[in-house]
Amino acid sequence: MSQLVEYTDPRWRGLNMRALAVDQAYMYLRSEYGEPSYLYTLSDECYTCPYTKVKALPAAGSGQQLEPLQLSTEYALNFKIFQHDQGRYAHENVSALCWLRRTDLQEFGVYNLTLLPNGTCDFAVDKPGVPINYAFLSVFVLVAAVLILLKLGSCAWRCYRYDEAAAAADSIGAAAAKATQRKRLRSLDTFRGLSIVLMIFVNSGGGGYAWIEHAAWNGLHLADLVFPSFLWIMGVCIPLSVKAQLSRGNSKARICLRILWRSIKLFAIGLCLNSMSGPSLEQLRLMGVLQRFGIAFLVVGILHTLCSRREQVQPQRAWHRVIYDVCLFSGELAVLLALIAAYLGLTFGLPVPGCPRGYLGPGGKHDLAAHPNCIGGAAGYVDLQVLGNAHIYQHPTAKYVYDSSAFDPEGVFGCLLSVVQVLLGAFAGLTLLVHTTWQTRLRRWLLLSLLLGLVGGALCGFSREGGVIPVNKNLWSLSFVFVTVSVALLLLALLYYIIDVRDGWWSGWPFSECGMNAIIMYVGHSVLHKMLPWHWRLGSMNTHFVLLLESTWNTLLWVGIALYLDAHEFYYSL
Repeated sequence: MSQLVEYTDPRWRGLNMRALAVDQAYMYLRSEYGEPSYLYTLSDECYTCPYTKVKALPAAGSGQQLEPLQLSTEYALNFKIFQHDQGRYAHENVSALCWLRRTDLQEFGVYNLTLLPNGTCDFAVDKPGVPINYAFLSVFVLVAAVLILLKLGSCAWRCYRYDEAAAAADSIGAAAAKATQRKRLRSLDTFRGLSIVLMIFVNSGGGGYAWIEHAAWNGLHLADLVFPSFLWIMGVCIPLSVKAQLSRGNSKARICLRILWRSIKLFAIGLCLNSMSGPSLEQLRLMGVLQRFGIAFLVVGILHTLCSRREQVQPQRAWHRVIYDVCLFSGELAVLLALIAAYLGLTFGLPVPGCPRGYLGPGGKHDLAAHPNCIGGAAGYVDLQVLGNAHIYQHPTAKYVYDSSAFDPEGVFGCLLSVVQVLLGAFAGLTLLVHTTWQTRLRRWLLLSLLLGLVGGALCGFSREGGVIPVNKNLWSLSFVFVTVSVALLLLALLYYIIDVRDGWWSGWPFSECGMNAIIMYVGHSVLHKMLPWHWRLGSMNTHFVLLLESTWNTLLWVGIALYLDAHEFYYSL
C-alpha cells in the first residue's frame, strides 16, 4: 500500500529522506584508491555534453569523510572517476580510472559507489527506491471516489427537491439546447477544452513527471503538444468565423478591424501577465503565449478574410470538387510556403557571430561545450537583436540541463512557423466549409495527418536528436509544426467522429464546456497560480503522488468553474 503513495521512512541510517526532492536519491562515495581522484557525471538528458565535475575524492587513509550526494533519478546517469582534475568539464578523449552507467536508479534509493584500490568501480544498492508510476493509479482512484460521492449527493438532493413541473421545463430546455448544439460542431469546443485543461495541468507541474514536462531541447513531451494544438484549433475556427460574418453582411474591412482589435487585446493581456513578477519596464518580457496568439491570429485572420469569397459556388466537375478547398486556399498556401522558405533561409543561411551556420543546438555545454553562447542559432540571435537580452525569457528549460543562456521559446523568430501552424489549421477549417459529408472530411484530415506526419518524421529522422531539423518546441522547428499538426488532425478526426457524427456516443462533456470559456480559464489559472484554493502546499511536497494530487485538484477546480459558467450560460471571448 505504501508504494501507491511513494512512502518511505523519514530517516534511514541517519539520512534525512525528507530532504530529498522528487526524483532524487542518495549516493555514498568511498575511495580505497591510494591517490586523490575526481568524480564526474553525465545525464542521458544532456545530449552530446561533456561530463561535469561533481566531487573530489580523497586518497584512501586520509580520514576525510564524504557527505552523501543527492542524485537525480529522472534519467540514466553515467559516472567517471579520473585520476587528475579535468576542470569543470571532462571530455570523452581523456582516459578515466573507471566508468559506470546506471539506468536503474530509483527515487528515494540509497546507493554506494566505491573506488577500489586497483582503480575499478564497485556499485551497490543499500536501499531500493520506490516506484513512481503507481501515483497515477492512486490519484485516479481517489478522484473517482470523490466524484462518485459528489454524483450520489447530487442525485439525492434532486430526489429530495424533485418538482414535476420544473423537471418538465428542464426537459424542454435541454431538448432545445440540444437542437441548437447540433448546429455547432461540439468537437471543436471539445478539442479546445481538452487543450486548455491539459495546459492547466502541465502548468501546474503535471505531477513532476519528466515525460509530462517540456523537453529540455529536442524531443516531444506531453506539455509540448498543448500550445501548438491550441494555436492550430484557433486556425480551424477562423474560416468558420469569417464565413459567418460575411454571411451576415459585414464588410471585409470591418472584419479586419475586429481581428486587429482582438489581436491587440490578446497581446496586451499577455504583457500584463508577464508583469506579474514585477512591473519593471527595464526587464519586462515582451513576448509570451498570448502575444504569439495575437500575432498569429492577426496575420492569418486578415489573410483569410482578404482571400475569402462571399459566395462559394461548388464546381460542376468531380475532380474540381475534390481539390476545391485547395483552390480556395491557394492565396494562403502561397504565403505559407513563403514563410517556410523565409524560415529555412534565415535558419540555415543567416550568419550568427561566433556560431556555425545553421546551428540548432541549445549552446551551453551541448556539443562538448563547443558553442556555449549560441543557443537557438539564428532564432536566438534574431530575438536577441530585436528584443534585447533584458526582454526575453531568462529561464528556458535548456538552462538547467545544458547551462545555456537566456532564450525565449515564444520569441519573434518563432512567429514565422507559428503562423504556418495556424494556416494549416485554417485549411482544416476550410475543409469543413467546402466538404459537406463527414466521410470526405475525415478522409482529407486523415490523409493530411499522414502526409504531415511522414514529412515531419523524415525531417527529424524519426528520432529525437537526429535528422536535418529535429523536433523542437523551443525553436518551433518545421518538423515540430508538421508533427504536432499531424497529431492535432488525428485527434480532431477522432473527436469529430465520436461527438458530431455518432451523435449520442459522447457530448464532449466536460471539455466542450471548458472550450467555450478557454480565455477565462487561461487568464484565471495564470493570475491565481499561487493562491488558495487552486494551489496548496503540505509538508515537503517531495513525491509524485502529492504533486499529482495538487495538479489534478487545480485542474478539476477550473473544470468545475467552466461547468458553473456554462450552467449559467456565461461565455466570454475577446
